[in-house]
Amino acid sequence: MYYFDPSGMSFRRDDHVIVDTSRGIEYGFVSMANRDVPACEVVLPLRKAIRAATPDDEQRYEANLEKETEAYNLCLSKIEEHRLDMKLVDVEYTFDNSKLLFYFTAEGRVDFRELVKDLASVFRTRIELRQIGIRDEAKLMGGLGVCGRPFCCASFLPDFVQVSIKMAKEQNLSLNSAKISGACGRLMCCLRYEYDTYSEEIAKTPKVDSVVDTPDGEGVVVETSPLAGLCKVSLAKNPASIQLYHRDDLKVKGSAKGRKNPPPQTAQPKDGNTKS
Repeated sequence: MYYFDPSGMSFRRDDHVIVDTSRGIEYGFVSMANRDVPACEVVLPLRKAIRAATPDDEQRYEANLEKETEAYNLCLSKIEEHRLDMKLVDVEYTFDNSKLLFYFTAEGRVDFRELVKDLASVFRTRIELRQIGIRDEAKLMGGLGVCGRPFCCASFLPDFVQVSIKMAKEQNLSLNSAKISGACGRLMCCLRYEYDTYSEEIAKTPKVDSVVDTPDGEGVVVETSPLAGLCKVSLAKNPASIQLYHRDDLKVKGSAKGRKNPPPQTAQPKDGNTKS
C-alpha cells in the first residue's frame, strides 16, 4: 500500500485510479479513502493521484493483464530454451506499455543477456529482468498465513523488517522452524511487531526461579504468563502447593540460586537478580 496526494479529489475505498509513480503512470485501486495520516508513515516524495480511472483505462488495464499472461508463458519457454537456472515468478506491464518487467528468483547470478534480446525482439518494448528474494516472491504472489489472514507483506507491510530467532524465544514460542516460519521459509514478520509488547510485559514480570513475597508467604516463581501479568508460585511453607498470583501482588527478593533449601518443584536456578 502506498500513499498518494489526492490532488483535491475525493476517493472512496475500491475506486479505480490513475496515479503517478516512480515507474511512470500506473493503474491502481484505492484501499483507504481520503484521510490525514502521520507524516512518519509517508514515503517521500509524495506523488499525486492524476484522475479517477475511465472506462478506457479499465479496458487497457484488462488488456495488459492478458498480455502479461502471454509474456509469462513465452518467457518460460525461452528460459527452458536457454537452459537458465532461474524461476520466473511474475510479469508486469507498466500501464502505458513502455516497459515489461519480469521478476525471477535464482540461487546465484544469472547471465540473461540473450534472454533479454529474445524478449525485446518479440515484445518491442523495454525489457527489465529483476532478481528478487523469496520474501519478495511471497509479497508478489500473496496468499494466506497460518493465522488464516492474507500475508502481512502482501497486504499492509510496506517494507520487510529484520526478524531474529531471539524474538521467538522472547515470546516463549516453539523453536520448531515449521511453526515460526512463513510461506517464504523465513521467520514470520509478525514476530517482529509483536516483540516490543512482549519485551515490555516480560520486563514487568518476575522471572522464573525468582524468590518472591506473596500474600501467602514466600515462594519461588515456577511459571509466568507475561501478557496476562500472572505468575505461578511454589510456596515455601507448602512446596506442593502451586498458587497463581498477579505480578502486582508479588515482591521480588532475589534468585533461588544459592539458597540452601529451595522448594523442590522449581526448575534449575538461573543467574541474575530481577526487579518487578
